[in-house]
Amino acid sequence: MNDYLRSSPHFFRLIRRAILLLVASLAALAAWIPAPLQEQANFAVVPNPSKSAWFLLWMQELVSYSNGFIYPILLLGLLTLLLPWLPGSPPVERARWFPREQRLVNLLTLLVFTAIVALTVLALLFRGENWSLVWPY
Repeated sequence: MNDYLRSSPHFFRLIRRAILLLVASLAALAAWIPAPLQEQANFAVVPNPSKSAWFLLWMQELVSYSNGFIYPILLLGLLTLLLPWLPGSPPVERARWFPREQRLVNLLTLLVFTAIVALTVLALLFRGENWSLVWPY
């Protein structure tokens, strides 16, 4: 029992409220914004460009540069799974948001998130026919 960290119930109340707010926001957005579904697939008429679902577009954007970019994507997935056990990150003394001891992990996560959002926006808005860069306006 000595291996556990002490935490405050206020911390978990904050997490519960944040999750409820996120779920409510997503449900409201899902009801308000229609899904960007296309018509039924027709093999005689292939859309140009053929884009993935929005949450996979960042991967399609990376792989469009070179087929070898699938390996950094796989490495990123493995790294994300191993984030809590990264060497050089001392254990935290108590549970709290963004602990100073885990600054490297927090910055790495923020950097990856920003890159994924940027690649998704680039692929969603700035890719046109034959996957060429276009200005959307």
